[in-house]
Amino acid sequence: MDAHSRGQADEIDPADQWVLNPQTGDYELRLNHSGRESSGDSLAPDRPDSPARGKGESRTGAPEVPAQRSRRSARNAPPEPPSAGRRKRRPAKSRRKKVLLWTGGVMAFVVVAGSAGAYALYQKFNGNLSTIDVGDAGSKNVASDGPLNILIIGTDKRTGAGNEGYGDKDSPGHADTNILFHVSEDRTNATAMSIPRDLITDIPDCTTKQPDGSEKVVPGTQNVRFNVSLGQEGRDPGCTMRTVKEITGLSVDHFMMVDFNAVKTLSTAVGGVKVCLDKAVKDRDSHLDLPAGESTIEGEDALAFVRTRHSFGNQSDLDRIKIQQQFIGSMIRQMKSDDTLTNPSKLFGLADAATKALTVDSGIGSIKKLTSLAQELGKIDTKNITFVTMPVIDNPAEPTPVTVVEHPTKAEQLFATMRSDTSLTEVKAQEKKAKSKQEALLKGDRADPADVRVDVFNGGDTAGAAQATVTWLQNDEGVLKSANKANAPEKTAKTTLAYAPNQADQARALADMMGLPATALKQGTTDAEGLQAMVLTLGADFKGAGVPVTGPVKAPEDIQKASADKAECAK
Repeated sequence: MDAHSRGQADEIDPADQWVLNPQTGDYELRLNHSGRESSGDSLAPDRPDSPARGKGESRTGAPEVPAQRSRRSARNAPPEPPSAGRRKRRPAKSRRKKVLLWTGGVMAFVVVAGSAGAYALYQKFNGNLSTIDVGDAGSKNVASDGPLNILIIGTDKRTGAGNEGYGDKDSPGHADTNILFHVSEDRTNATAMSIPRDLITDIPDCTTKQPDGSEKVVPGTQNVRFNVSLGQEGRDPGCTMRTVKEITGLSVDHFMMVDFNAVKTLSTAVGGVKVCLDKAVKDRDSHLDLPAGESTIEGEDALAFVRTRHSFGNQSDLDRIKIQQQFIGSMIRQMKSDDTLTNPSKLFGLADAATKALTVDSGIGSIKKLTSLAQELGKIDTKNITFVTMPVIDNPAEPTPVTVVEHPTKAEQLFATMRSDTSLTEVKAQEKKAKSKQEALLKGDRADPADVRVDVFNGGDTAGAAQATVTWLQNDEGVLKSANKANAPEKTAKTTLAYAPNQADQARALADMMGLPATALKQGTTDAEGLQAMVLTLGADFKGAGVPVTGPVKAPEDIQKASADKAECAK
């Protein structure tokens, strides 16, 4: 039964198409909107001449299902009965374009439910999801203010039919493919940074939840590959999230994890993913066998494409990252194409496959929460999604390097760019805006240090940072009206100074002392009263009392990056 044509043709709220029958406990599709009785429809509203009966009862004696709400409440004429030959109305294109989550189509559900009026699908898709409780590592409300950081983990765990043949079948899985998806505060752009699995790093202690509800602390390990941050020693995705924070200084808000099978099922559900090869490839290890030029791949071929590492470039994991970025970019374009968005059958299959493939943290572990996340991510135009690889160099400790380490300068510069929420797609505009804002900040009077009032909170990881800063302000800068307020309510990546309009001269003075960038200053809308103090919250970018807190004015140069909006041929 086509609920979409019925709901949209008469402008009925699609969510009201499915109503609960209290007698059976099931959701049933209401087929008659007109208010007139139809043959065999026990849920049809009463006719004026129907026999009297008890309040809340239908003609069958069952409790009456409440009548639907119509968007035409201001119109008296009843809507016309649905016609079998009526053409379906499509949702507006601008609305369709904003509802897909790029990470594999998980929120195709939003389109399916919105266009088909299939409220009953909620339970089906909700039951597909797998969740892991990673504690406060996945507790941020996706609709809250500020940037959003989501870690996409592709594990090499051999689950799913036919995947045992890839070897290492009993492995608990590693963090094989890792992308930190940074969404800007204004939701206009995103940076998707790949982290090499062979990066040598330190894995911090992490607390994991056990099946019986207890907690276990997995000790950290130094100087190991990044990919062992998951699966090994009982580590869960929360350990990988904490490792990423340790490396970048960015708090990871949520994670999404997929395995081998997800690549096969999602590429098939979307109808195939277009890829381009600069030369023909026949790889005996990954079993990739494709001609030069453009091909559309799905299933086993798609998995072979993202796994191959001996067919392109210098056959390293860094070159495989390029291939994976091209594949994901192509999948994003396919999912946002009209060919997918206007095909209810394809949308259903995509949503079903995506929700079955995903494992997420409990903070986004329901369709309702994922819908909210999709609404945030759906605001981003594809052309403003930039794929970038974390800058690394060959490990100098190895005679024949097989692992990598952070680039001594470019890695931190990229991390700082992301921490300051600077878009890689609009770097020049952001640089000009930051410079203009900094210049505007420098204009105006400065308060005398003795007149500056500030409360200092520690929102970073450096113990005693607030007290050290207050001591420095009082002893070295003469800011005697500064106070240590201990730990901030929550951790923060960036140092901020919140002040009232009538405290602007104090803010300028403190910004000069601490070397605060313009992006750190947050002016309120109402003036401060009495002895109210400004609020300085030290973030992960705080390096020590008296050390300037500066933000980057430009992104690092000569780093590997690509746009999700452009197709490239693998070389």
